Amino acid sequence: MKEDVLEQVVDDFLKFGGYFTTHNIGFRPRSDHPEYVGDQDSVRSDIDVVGYHPTRSGVERVVVVSCKSWQGGFDATAKLAELREEKKGPKRATWRAFRELWVPKWSEAFREEIFELTGERVFAYRVAVTRLRGDADAWSHDPRIALNLPGCSVGFLRLEDMWAKMLAELTTTVAPSEIGRLAQLLKAAGLTADHVIEKPGVAGTRSVRRRRT
Repeated sequence: MKEDVLEQVVDDFLKFGGYFTTHNIGFRPRSDHPEYVGDQDSVRSDIDVVGYHPTRSGVERVVVVSCKSWQGGFDATAKLAELREEKKGPKRATWRAFRELWVPKWSEAFREEIFELTGERVFAYRVAVTRLRGDADAWSHDPRIALNLPGCSVGFLRLEDMWAKMLAELTTTVAPSEIGRLAQLLKAAGLTADHVIEKPGVAGTRSVRRRRT
């Protein structure tokens, strides 16, 4: 089941690229792991979307996506600083939202679940976000993330880019998903002008308008 709109957009985006998808795959550390703590590790975490491409090879054959549908957007620099404990985080520790990247026992369980599901040990890990700010490249070069996901690529999927791809590739054939059908209707009605709000949620900010799709 696709639980939120961003997850549905990710699902359509991957399917447009020829991927088969599945959702909400649970994982947790093995109980015999030397660092297993029952009251912290017994509750499963979820992989939001996994895409498998039958004809691709290498890391792009499998795409694993964690969806962060935060309306305020995603500040890559700030979140990485919180993970590194260089910056004070929110009340809920930031690593809990990225345990598969940051905590070795969870990373191990995550990789094993992907292997059981796809037969692949290297894959593309992506964080899907509404808006992206900061230094996204730093995530792909962070030594701790690289150690926890050896051989994998790490990056981001922006809602803006996924939506643009969907609109560009939609035809009049009825789309298989609710999001796809909505995009078709908006496109047919001429309501798909693309624009970027510089500072979401702040009154009086300027919009930069671009080409109508």
